[in-house]
Amino acid sequence: MDKFATLEPVRLYASSGARLLRSGTAASKNNPPAPVLIGRLPADLHQLILSFLPIPDVPAYVRSSRALNSIAKDDKFWDARWSALGIEKHGLEVVLDTLENAQKGQLGATRSMQPPTISVSNDDDFGDFATAEPVAGFGVQPPLSLSFPIAPTKRTTYARAHNLLKPLALALHSTAPHLILSTLSTFFVSPQSLLTSPAPQNQTDGLPLRTRAKALHLLALFLSPAVQPLRSWSTLRQALQTAMDRFDAGLLAAFDSADGRGDEEGMREAAESSWEVWTGNAAEWEMGKMWAEKREIFYVQGQWDPLANFTADGALDFDAMDEFMGGVLKAIEEHGLRAVRVFPPAAQVLVSFSERVANDVVGEYITALLTQARAATNSFVFLQATAASFKEAWRMVDVLLRVAQARAQDKDIVKPEDIITTTKAEDVVYQMFESNMDEYLDEEVESVKNVFNTICKAWDRELATYAPTPSTNGSGLTSIETQQYHNEHTSQPRFLTSQNPAQVKRNVLASFTSVLLLPVTIVPRTVGAVGGAIVSGGTAAVQGIAMLNPTRWGGSAGAGKYGGGVSKTGWGANGSVYRTAEAEGSTVFEVGDADVDADEDDGKTEVGDERKEADAWGKSASGTSMSISHLNCWLTSADYLPVYSAAAGSRASPSPTVSSSTSRTLVSSSSAPENKLELLLSLDVALEMIHADREPLKRVETFAGYPGHYGHRVRDTIEELFILMLGALGDEHLRKGFAKATEQMREYKPAEHEATTSVAPLLQFFELVHIGDTIQSMVQVYFDKELAHHIDRTDFLNAVVREKKRFENALDDSVAGGLNAGTEVLMNQVEHILVTLTSPREYYPEDGPLDLGPTRGCSEAIKCLEMHCKLLKGSTSKEVLEVFYQEVGIRLIAVLQKHIKRQIISLNGGFRVIADLNTYYTFVSSLKIPSIISDFSHLKMLGHVYVVEDAKDLAQIVRDVTRYGGAYRPEDVYEFIQRRSDWKKIEKTVDKTMYNLSFKEDCVVC
Repeated sequence: MDKFATLEPVRLYASSGARLLRSGTAASKNNPPAPVLIGRLPADLHQLILSFLPIPDVPAYVRSSRALNSIAKDDKFWDARWSALGIEKHGLEVVLDTLENAQKGQLGATRSMQPPTISVSNDDDFGDFATAEPVAGFGVQPPLSLSFPIAPTKRTTYARAHNLLKPLALALHSTAPHLILSTLSTFFVSPQSLLTSPAPQNQTDGLPLRTRAKALHLLALFLSPAVQPLRSWSTLRQALQTAMDRFDAGLLAAFDSADGRGDEEGMREAAESSWEVWTGNAAEWEMGKMWAEKREIFYVQGQWDPLANFTADGALDFDAMDEFMGGVLKAIEEHGLRAVRVFPPAAQVLVSFSERVANDVVGEYITALLTQARAATNSFVFLQATAASFKEAWRMVDVLLRVAQARAQDKDIVKPEDIITTTKAEDVVYQMFESNMDEYLDEEVESVKNVFNTICKAWDRELATYAPTPSTNGSGLTSIETQQYHNEHTSQPRFLTSQNPAQVKRNVLASFTSVLLLPVTIVPRTVGAVGGAIVSGGTAAVQGIAMLNPTRWGGSAGAGKYGGGVSKTGWGANGSVYRTAEAEGSTVFEVGDADVDADEDDGKTEVGDERKEADAWGKSASGTSMSISHLNCWLTSADYLPVYSAAAGSRASPSPTVSSSTSRTLVSSSSAPENKLELLLSLDVALEMIHADREPLKRVETFAGYPGHYGHRVRDTIEELFILMLGALGDEHLRKGFAKATEQMREYKPAEHEATTSVAPLLQFFELVHIGDTIQSMVQVYFDKELAHHIDRTDFLNAVVREKKRFENALDDSVAGGLNAGTEVLMNQVEHILVTLTSPREYYPEDGPLDLGPTRGCSEAIKCLEMHCKLLKGSTSKEVLEVFYQEVGIRLIAVLQKHIKRQIISLNGGFRVIADLNTYYTFVSSLKIPSIISDFSHLKMLGHVYVVEDAKDLAQIVRDVTRYGGAYRPEDVYEFIQRRSDWKKIEKTVDKTMYNLSFKEDCVVC
């Protein structure tokens, strides 16, 4: 019995408030309170039932209990009915006031003629119980009270509206349909001023049209499912709808008549009245559709020919579409201004009219235009026509917003957003153009793929025609012809042959940035002169890296061997990819022998003169463009130019430069008609690919504001275009070029070439590294300027960020692989120098005065290493440079150990060994790699074994394991001392001292 709780006595018929208090106190803290019950049902359910009951059934329902009666008296219940009438929302208070004044006049006239009586309605009036106090407005007039007025509640305000509108609703049931309007009009006037004609077109001095429309609107809200004032409300609503249709028909006739007369005031009154009684969608409003149907713009489309936008050769010239859009925009502005003056802002007639113009006029024109463009053999025509058509159609947005702004200025109470918002104006064009988006975006991606494929194949064909042999090539070209081929196809800056490679790179990137700032014209126009350069088809043409001067970035002017410029039909004359080279093979940043000599003769160039020459970049229309030779001189002396910090504007430290002697060596080595590795990469190809990607990117950016599904597709296409460019530039150009360069470097054999301090393949590979680094910098600039604002750069999962990282890693891996092969080639060259320049008695000199300086082989080897190590500075990252230096040091130790073990070294020659090792140590110390410096310090100590004369002291040195920091074991040092010229004399003594051995005493020969 413990599990049963004791029952608590409950007072019968307790009030709901006391029951709620008791249930709240008894409720557990962890459990929600029990719902308040009225009878067997919760109070919330009773409230829901009351909200669905017609007003006449409410008294019968609430008479069952006082709790229900209190719910029915609550303002929350009546607030929903009052809000459903929409009197405050739609400004219908004037109707109630007019009705109340009319009823007071009629009641006063009736009382003056008859004794006062109490009228009883046949229908059930709402009220409380029979014994309850009568409520004002519900069938019984309140007694005269001398107390102060009480603030109205939602119940009293609804009761007033209910009593005023109920007679009008009952009149709908007893009146013929064609007499409903005239019958309703009698309720709004006193007997002294009855309406003479209920027809709205004849109403001039009676009830205004707007008031009649508001009355019908209020009556329609009164007979709605949300209010249900009478049991037969649905039947009465049908009769009211019939009367509203007749009223609207009369308003249409009045509007048409006023439109024919040009009476905007009459049009506005009819339009506002018709919109007041309209209960459907704004786009289907009959009066707005009828007005738009009669506009002339929809019936004069034959005077514009979409095919006139094509020239005789199939190119695009949008002058015809300019004329077409001019007429359309003029019609939109003219009729739009009238629409916003006549129609209510909520009707959105301007939006409906502009949508119809966009779909029926502009859309049809664009469809015919794109159909013809799609039939062209060159896909570039379709792509350009699509973007240009959208750009032209976008002018409608500006006109619509200008119309709304003009209306807002005429009438201050109307805001431009009330007439048409920017989003709705843009949606007019977006929705019209949606049908063309799928095909355009797919075609844009395919076109870019084809362009990149064509560029890569064209570059591969050029490399295939290049001969690797110094005498003749596969095509039978002689060495002179091969050199001419190099001169004609080397149209990119030379970094190693310049006085300041870092300055050359900055000049290239600065000019490239200026090029990216040039706008890309989407809408093609007639060819015309712009700033002294011919702009064809609104597209800036690529003239190679030599055309990075922004003043020379023009159209088809200045064609080289391949022809230049972007024609209206696309890439080149036949839609093929072009690349322009200078006719005489001169390069923009190349430094020749004459430039080096001139630099030596005049080494004190003034900064002001250099700035004057730098200002030549700014010449445009009035002056001629700067010559290539002039530009060469300017860039040759670029190391004299001060470098300014972009952040602080202060002068920064100059970049490391290449000496004039080194420059001569590089020029002479690179002038040989051999297999030039720097030709495996091209800044022209990189620039061409970036331009081939930038133009479609700018076209797609035209649609960047698209909402919804196509907005996501546009952003995905923008990312895909950049990813395709990275793939083509990285996989098809950079990686292939570095792979071929690495393969050719491995085939280099120093013995087949003259002894020199320069390794031609490695020098050319360093030039290749500079070019690759410049290409990566160009890609970074292009990414920052054109793509960074489309993506989240911090999102490491973004496809563009990941692909860009992969591109950079692939370039680093290619450079690292090439440097590994280059290091091997360099050390082979160093070993070859040591072998060829070291005489047999180099370290076993004859008696005479000693030369304590480094040997010739050591000096030449150091020159070779220094030159190649300095050339790599500024072209790769610090980490890669340190790895390269470390690898050079490790391999140099192995080469030197092998070289020492090949020699016969006397006591006097030992001093030469020490001098050479000290020279190597000095060179390695300049690399600033701690681990390599430590190894070479131990190697330098190893040279002392060749100058120790006493054999026992030598043995003690060999046995001292701490002398070389653990780098060399005694066995290793033992191998080195075997190269002494007196080894046979001291061998027994050294062995006995080291190992305590005596062959005569300890060994028995059998």
